[in-house]
Amino acid sequence: MRRILKILTSRLIIVVPLVILQFGLFAMLLYGMADFTEILPFLSLISIVTSIFVLNRTVDPAYKISWILVILGAPIIGIPLYLLAGNRHVPKKLNNGTIQASKDMDGLLQNDDEAIQTGAKAPKELQNVFKYGVNASGFPVYCNTESKYYASGEAWLPEYLSALKQAKHFIFIEFFIIDEGSVWDEIHAVLKEKVSEGVDVKIIYDDFGSITMPHHYDRQLQKEGIEAYRFNHVRPAFIVQMNNRDHRKITVIDNNVAFTGGVNLADEYVNRIKRFGYWKDSAIKIHGEAVWSLTVMFLGMYSYVRTLKDPIDYQKYHLPCDAVDDQGFYQPYSDTPTDNEPVALNMHLNLVSSAEKYIYIDTPYLILPETMAEALIRAAKSGVDVRILTPHIPDKIGVFQITRGYYQRLVEKGVKIYEYLPGFNHAKNFVSDDRLAIVGSANTDYRSYFLHFENGVLMGNTPEITQIRDDFLASIAKSHQITEEELKKEWAIVRLFRAFMNIFIPLV
Repeated sequence: MRRILKILTSRLIIVVPLVILQFGLFAMLLYGMADFTEILPFLSLISIVTSIFVLNRTVDPAYKISWILVILGAPIIGIPLYLLAGNRHVPKKLNNGTIQASKDMDGLLQNDDEAIQTGAKAPKELQNVFKYGVNASGFPVYCNTESKYYASGEAWLPEYLSALKQAKHFIFIEFFIIDEGSVWDEIHAVLKEKVSEGVDVKIIYDDFGSITMPHHYDRQLQKEGIEAYRFNHVRPAFIVQMNNRDHRKITVIDNNVAFTGGVNLADEYVNRIKRFGYWKDSAIKIHGEAVWSLTVMFLGMYSYVRTLKDPIDYQKYHLPCDAVDDQGFYQPYSDTPTDNEPVALNMHLNLVSSAEKYIYIDTPYLILPETMAEALIRAAKSGVDVRILTPHIPDKIGVFQITRGYYQRLVEKGVKIYEYLPGFNHAKNFVSDDRLAIVGSANTDYRSYFLHFENGVLMGNTPEITQIRDDFLASIAKSHQITEEELKKEWAIVRLFRAFMNIFIPLV
């Protein structure tokens, strides 16, 4: 009830109806202006030319098919919509700002070519997985780092608060969701205390993800001495810019300790409130040299969201970190829709394609690009134990049905799929062969892979990898395995609905 009241009194009640209204007026205007008898030949030609252009783009096949159906089936709306949103182009201001931020980071991250070969003694096939990250995203591989994995929000929060309290110089926080409640109250109290001690506290939060927070909450935090910014302000307008969200979860403390994973700063993530049964999530803490990459990631986004134009002194925040024992190797990375490289997707694909014994995947949404679906099937056919854990209790009914729409094709080809019976699985983990793992913010869906700003940590030969594996196995012990027999018994109308939704899901 409290959550419903918050939504009813939030900006969503204004923004969503206005966007729907604008879309409706847009469609009515286009159809009202159209004289089909006069423009039909011209419109047909334009729709065919546009479809040929879409067909020749180097993008996911499902994305092409969806747009071609819209363009040919309803050209009056489809062609303008494609020109507005179909190229997945990031709006100019956001694109230029974040690209410039990335340029500002050039030279700050230097890869140690010896890190993998000598520091971690990684076999060549593992070296190649990490080389992709270096070449595609420019983020180095580190050895002198240790980590700790958290199998739930309840395990993560006490240590997160403890780490914040130990800050001496700066705290950087970047999250998709900050929501009012006891979790944020405790964190907020610590941050105000650290500000009073002279600690530099900076916060970036996504304006849509945190839409239930008071409007201009960033201004309230600024008055308290916390430098806060909203990413990509929500506007009650039918514009493509609203598609690109900051879905990252990053906390950096003194360039020495950092956290990332699936957990957001809200009560449901630590099960203080129950929305969809038990909320299963995960996070990881890294300590040591690899934290510098996350420091730079945050400062890159910070250089975009702030209004001041003076350059950032990145080296000011490159504080010495504690000396830690070599515990495998780490590669924190980020992904942006402005670089034309689906880094998060390719990182996931590399773990699937390099697996020899098993690949286990935690994900809240299973809405797969064709490349990922084929990679999973190919791995299963090659004898790899491919298992995927999804929620049993959904947070979004429509998206849940689309997720289930992917089950049959995968299960028939040997992929094992489980639904987490206690509730909602929000963890975003990949783990394979006891030697590689990713903990991060990206879901296995189109939005994370192509539209959002995301981040993660790729790990090799670290002690935490087996803990991630054991957490997955413990979770599927509480789960229901999906069988071919039960999928065949599903109502035809449900399968038809999923098939219809699958046509359009790549478009949003």
